[in-house]
Amino acid sequence: MSLETLPFAKALNAGLRKAMEDDPRVLMMGEDIGKLGGVFRITEHLQRDFGEKRVLDTPLAESGIVGTAIGLAMAGFRPVIEIQFDGFVFPAFDQITTQLAKLTNRHEGAVTMPIVIRIPYGGHIGAVEHHQESPEAYFAHTPGLRVVSPSTPNDAYWMIQEAIASNDPVIFMEPKSRYWQKGEVDLEQSAVPLHSSRVVRTGTDITLVGHGAMVTTLLQAAAIAEGEGTSCEVVDVRSLSPVDYGPILDSVRKTGRMVYAQEASGHASVGSEIAATVMERAFYALEAPVLRVSAYDSPFPPAKLEGTFLPDADRILEAVDRSMAY
Repeated sequence: MSLETLPFAKALNAGLRKAMEDDPRVLMMGEDIGKLGGVFRITEHLQRDFGEKRVLDTPLAESGIVGTAIGLAMAGFRPVIEIQFDGFVFPAFDQITTQLAKLTNRHEGAVTMPIVIRIPYGGHIGAVEHHQESPEAYFAHTPGLRVVSPSTPNDAYWMIQEAIASNDPVIFMEPKSRYWQKGEVDLEQSAVPLHSSRVVRTGTDITLVGHGAMVTTLLQAAAIAEGEGTSCEVVDVRSLSPVDYGPILDSVRKTGRMVYAQEASGHASVGSEIAATVMERAFYALEAPVLRVSAYDSPFPPAKLEGTFLPDADRILEAVDRSMAY
């Protein structure tokens, strides 16, 4: 085993570099990703090392970027697109949902779309409107798209490579508040396949489930709860479409209780879907209804209010207390 401690952002950069070294068909496209290395420096030095023909600085035109990537995929390339911030993806929404997601089905499998769309998403960076949104449910709702979100540097390193290797389009949601979080990266072997959920903390009393940046918050809440006498199991969903329900259901059947936490608003969300499915498939194992902790159903507020808007450990623990009270 070859372990290296890396920040999340550096792990992503290393994963992208490895994918480009392994396959000359892989190329990068996006606004300011070349010479600048991206606003979060995820693509730093890639243009220097691989050249301007494989790491392309594009105009500020997200729809054009995705449309160009579709053409490149048809020509045999494997484009990786960076959407600079989550809220900037919407000008490309038509290309993604009505073209990219449907082309393989439209051509009865004769055409593949090996395109990865990287989207930094979520809050906790003190930014303004359109820079701290969580649009994952739009894409998870769209047939033909795969949607994943790593929560650790190790997952960032491996999941970006596995996404690039996929012949289907992958929406790769990167929790930007975790870009500077460090962790061990196994450079030799992936822990689990791309579309797998995973238990990241074992417990016996209640199951806490989430994705992306919220996994770290769930682990913080679980540590506090343990000091108060409640044993929490934590499951990282990792893949939002398709969802690997096995570890989630196994955990809920053991604990009898579940709380889902997410940075996205609660109405018609990934958390809503997973909560409903668990209620359907594990109903007789539940000792309490599945509870959800989400951002509020309103536009993202000014930065000074993000701490109130986004779930934190205290809001998760309040839901744990409500569940345990049943």
